[in-house]
Amino acid sequence: MSLIPATILTGFLGSGKTTLLKRVLSEMHGQKIAVIENEFGEENIDTDILRTESKEQIVQMSNGCICCTIREDLRETLQLLAAKRRKGLVEFDRVVIETTGLADPGPVAQTFFMDDEIAETYLIDSIITLVDAKHAQQQLDDRQEARRQVGFADQIFLSKTDLVSEDEKNDLIHRLKHMNPRAPIRAVHFGEVPLSEVLDLRGFNLNARLDIDPDFLKEEDAHGHGHVHDEHCGHGHHDHDHEHGAHCNHPHHHHHDDDVKSFVYRADRPFDPAKLEDFLGAIVNIYGPRMLRYKGVLHMKGTDRKVIFQGVHQLMGSDLGPQWGESEQRQSKMVFIGIDLPQDILLQGLEQCLVS
Repeated sequence: MSLIPATILTGFLGSGKTTLLKRVLSEMHGQKIAVIENEFGEENIDTDILRTESKEQIVQMSNGCICCTIREDLRETLQLLAAKRRKGLVEFDRVVIETTGLADPGPVAQTFFMDDEIAETYLIDSIITLVDAKHAQQQLDDRQEARRQVGFADQIFLSKTDLVSEDEKNDLIHRLKHMNPRAPIRAVHFGEVPLSEVLDLRGFNLNARLDIDPDFLKEEDAHGHGHVHDEHCGHGHHDHDHEHGAHCNHPHHHHHDDDVKSFVYRADRPFDPAKLEDFLGAIVNIYGPRMLRYKGVLHMKGTDRKVIFQGVHQLMGSDLGPQWGESEQRQSKMVFIGIDLPQDILLQGLEQCLVS
């Protein structure tokens, strides 16, 4: 039986999660979706729809969706839903989990890997973060949860862009990309997002075939509109023997010293597999709690195929990808997103894992 895809929907208070969920629930999309709502949230998905006298925490919707409120913990709720599905009591094809606005998505994501029963039933499809364009700069300054939500994202939706100027919007996008260069950013209006951009993104697959988004390997342009910005602008790293990504400072763009930061590592020489495994294992052991997301396409000694790896906190997985093309430059590219990560230690350590 195939695994049930799960989408984690996160974002700070007032960012529009509930608006987006209402759209998902009310649209006649022909999909049966189980929505798990954390009842500590700032408002219920729709109090009229969910108002029920019974203590049953699962409510069937008119369009085939079902709603479920977390009363114990997420693991128990997921197990309950899976058990009811097996018995034919409820029917659903996928799960969407709305976290509270103050939640760190990390423990929610880890639930899917820490419990065997959950891991054998469900698969995280992606973590989607909604960002309120009007209040985001202040929230990101003040609240680590808001910064972590950005760091974990596979896809970022910007809401309320009509309330800010074009310059303010661009400054925010620049900041978000500095924190998380691997998540595409898209402005949305009142939760009007095509379902194809919410579901089946395959942005987060640790225990399945590891896909890399197609833009991940594209060289960003010199104007900084690509995926990797600021201190790791792509123009310049070719001047160095040790491909660290040169430092190009744009102080007029970036005034925020966020603790959630990203950096990119590139190398043309292949990695020694044993050395790399030992080094990453040690790094994850020490810094795992601060490593939000990391992902890469690796050029490894001993194989003509790309090695794709990614992880969240201490959980790391890798898989063989497609063959390198005949005319394709074999280059490793890795992105790390985390809280105050020791960039120099990581870069030096990775450098020492290359075949000399």
